[in-house]
Amino acid sequence: MVDQEMHPLEMIHVLIKGTTLGTQSDREGKFILPPVSGKSIVLIFTAIGYEKTEREVLFTGIPSPFVQIMKTELKKIQEITIEKKRININQQSIQSKLMEGLPTLGGGVETLIKTLPGVSSNNELSSQYSVRGGNFDENLVYVNGIEIIRPFLVKSGEQEGLSFINSDMVATIGFSAGGFDASYGDKMSSVLDITYRKPERFAASAEIGALGASAHFEGTSKNGKFSHLTGIRYKNTSYLLGTLDKKGEYNPSFTDFQTYLNYRFNSRFSLGFLGNYGSNTYQFIPKTQLTKFGTLTNPYQFMVYYDGREKDRFENYLGALAAEYSPIPKLSLKFQAISFSSIEKVSYDILGEYYLNDISQQTGSQTNPDSTTVTGTGTDLNHARDKLTAYVSGFQHRGTLSADRQQFQWELKFQHEMMSSHVNDWEMRDSAGYSLPYQNNSLSLYHSVTGNNKITSNRFSGFFQDNRTENMGNGILSLTGGIRLQYWDYNHQTIISPRISASWKTGSDRNQTYRAAWGVYDQMPFFKELLNPEAQLVPGVKAQRSIHYLLGYDKTTTTYERPVKFTAELWYKALSHLIPYKLDNLNIQYLPDQHSFGYAAGIDCKINGELASGAQSWASLSLMKTAEDIVGDYYLKPTPGGGTEKIYPGYIPRPTDQRINMSLFIQDYFPGYQTIKMSMTLFYGSGLPFGPPNGARYMDTFRMPPYQRVDIGFSKTLIKRNKRTITEVKRYGIKDALIGLEIFNLFDINNTVSYYWISDIHNQMYAVPNYLTGRRLNLKFSVRF
Repeated sequence: MVDQEMHPLEMIHVLIKGTTLGTQSDREGKFILPPVSGKSIVLIFTAIGYEKTEREVLFTGIPSPFVQIMKTELKKIQEITIEKKRININQQSIQSKLMEGLPTLGGGVETLIKTLPGVSSNNELSSQYSVRGGNFDENLVYVNGIEIIRPFLVKSGEQEGLSFINSDMVATIGFSAGGFDASYGDKMSSVLDITYRKPERFAASAEIGALGASAHFEGTSKNGKFSHLTGIRYKNTSYLLGTLDKKGEYNPSFTDFQTYLNYRFNSRFSLGFLGNYGSNTYQFIPKTQLTKFGTLTNPYQFMVYYDGREKDRFENYLGALAAEYSPIPKLSLKFQAISFSSIEKVSYDILGEYYLNDISQQTGSQTNPDSTTVTGTGTDLNHARDKLTAYVSGFQHRGTLSADRQQFQWELKFQHEMMSSHVNDWEMRDSAGYSLPYQNNSLSLYHSVTGNNKITSNRFSGFFQDNRTENMGNGILSLTGGIRLQYWDYNHQTIISPRISASWKTGSDRNQTYRAAWGVYDQMPFFKELLNPEAQLVPGVKAQRSIHYLLGYDKTTTTYERPVKFTAELWYKALSHLIPYKLDNLNIQYLPDQHSFGYAAGIDCKINGELASGAQSWASLSLMKTAEDIVGDYYLKPTPGGGTEKIYPGYIPRPTDQRINMSLFIQDYFPGYQTIKMSMTLFYGSGLPFGPPNGARYMDTFRMPPYQRVDIGFSKTLIKRNKRTITEVKRYGIKDALIGLEIFNLFDINNTVSYYWISDIHNQMYAVPNYLTGRRLNLKFSVRF
C-alpha cells in the first residue's frame, strides 16, 4: 500500500468483499490476506483521507504481491494539512528505512544523500559531500533543529571516523540542494534536516561486522510521559585501510554515544534533551608505499620507505535542552539552549625516502615489467603539532502560528564562540641530495607554518517567514516568503537576506508540481575561513554571497502498476564576495587575503520508482559548471622583445567544478526469495581540477581522473518480523534477524583523491596519485527487538 508519492501507508483497511474477513497494512505498507476459497476475489481498500477503492485479484490460496496506490480524497485537500507539515517547498523527503541493508562506509544518511541529483563526492571514507559547486563548509546539517559543526583539523577520510548522524535514531530526513527557505540558516549550498524519533514503545537493535559495531535501545515509561532513545557506535577501519598503497600499522578507533530524552508534562508543555559524546582517534605507523601510475607508454613506479608515526585525536561534546510550549492549539513556542565543545589534536613525525622509477617492458615480454631507470630520489620529513579548541554556546527561540491557510514562523538566536588554535607544521625535502628549495649559501625548509590564534565573538541571527496555500485553477498554489537577519560582532557586518519560493500542484490527480525559488544566501566566515596559508588571522573578511535562481518540475505516474516519479531542476547561482580556496583531499585551505566573484549553473534530473514492490530505486544525473574570477590576480608572460606582459587569467574553474555526476541507488529482491534483498549504489563523477603545490589558484587547471565506484550489499532475513512460530522470537522478543554481505568497490577501481608532487634530478615535476580504498568484503549480522 503506497500513496501517490510512493510512501508506504500504514493502517489501510483491506476487506474481502461479500465477507467479514479482512486485515490492515503494517508500517511498511504490506498486508497478508486470510485464506479464502475461489479463483478471484474483490478487495475493498479504505482509510481516512483516501478514496475508497475496489480491486479484483486472482487468489489461489497463496499470497501474491502487488502494489495498490491510494489516492488522496479530493474533498480533504482543501484542509492543507500536508502543506503545513512541509517546511520547505524545495525539500525532498527520504524514508529512513531505505538505509536498511545499505552498503556504506561514511554514514547511512550521507550515503543516500550522495546519490541525489546535485550532490557529488569523490571520497568514500568521508561523510562530506559537495552540492552544486559548493564545498563541504557550505552545507547546513541540522539534528532536531540544532546546527551541527563539522571538525576543523580533519584533512583526510582516514581521520574522519563517524559522522554525527546516528542512522539507528533517525525518524525523518529532509534535504534541499538549493532554494531552501528562510527558516534555515546562513550557508550557501544545501540543508540536511534530520529529526530523531520520539519512541512510543520499547525497541532495540544491534549490529556487528568487520568494520565495527552499533546498538540502540528506546522505550517509554508506563504512563507514556517519558521517552528515551540511545545509540552507541564503534568503528575501526584498519581492515579497509589495508587496501591503500601506503602500508603500515593502521589503528583508527572511533566511538560515539548519543541520547535523546523527552518528558511530556501535559498536552501543552514538554522538555527534551539531546546529548552526544564523540571520540575519534587515528594512529598510524607507516612502513612502505608502492604506487604505479602514468600511461601505457610512460609508466612510473613510486616507492617509499617510511619511519615515524602519526597520532590524532578529535573529541567533541554536545548538549541541547529544549522546551516546547503550546498555549493554544495553533501556537507553538520552542526555547532551546545549546553547548558544544571540541578538542582536536594532530601530531606526526614521518620520514620518507622515495625512489621514482621509469618502468619499461623487457624485450620480448609484455607481462614482466622491470624498473630500469631511476628518474628521481629524495627524502621527505614531515612534522606537525597542531591543536584546536572550540567552545560554542547559544540560545534560540522559535515560534509557529498556524491559521486555516497560513502559517507564520519566526526565530531569534544568539551564539557565543571561543576559538583558539596552535599550528606548528613544517616539511623538509631533498632531491638527489640537494635540499629544496635549493640555495647556494643557506638551508631552508620546503614548507613551514607557525601560528597562535584566538577569537572570542558573538553572533545574532533571526528570521520571519510566511507560508500560504491557496486554490488556483485546478491545483493548489503554495507560497513561502521570508527574510533573514544576521550580525557578527567580529567583522561588524549586518546582513539582510530575503528568500521566496512557490509551487503549484496540478493535474487530475495532483500528480504534477511546478516549482520556482529565488533567494539570497549570505555565509558569514567561521574561524577556518579567517586563517590564511601562513596560519595567520586576516581581519575584516566579509560574508560570502550566493543568489539562487531555481525552476523545478515534478511528475508522478504509474508504470506496470508501480508508481514512478520524475524530477528536474534548472538552477543558477550568482556568486560574489567569495573567499578563494584550494582543496586537497578533505583539507580546505582558504585564501582570505583574496576575494573573487563567480557563478554556478546546471540541471539536475532524477527518476524514482520500484524494481520490486516496496523496494525504491532511483537514478540521478547532474550537469553543472562553476567558475570564479579572482580580483587582481595576474602573472607575467615574457615577450619577444625581452620584456614582460601582464596577463589576467579571468574565470578559472572552482575546485569543485565536477561537470558530470551520475549515481544509482537500487534495491531489489531475488525472484522467488523475498527474504534475500540486494542494495547497490553506483557513482560516477568527472574529474575535479587540481594544480601544483604552493601554486597560484589560476594554475589549478589540470583534471583528476573520474571517480567511479560500485558498492553492493546482500542481506538474508533469518528471522522474519512477527513470525510467532519460532521459539527464539517468543523467548527473546526478536523481530528481525539478518545476515549481510557487503562488497565495497566491486570492480576494484583505483580512484584518485589527491596528489603528492615530487621533482626529479632535472627539476621536472611529477604528480603521484594518492589512491583511495580497493575492494573489500564485509560480513555483518544484525538483530532487532
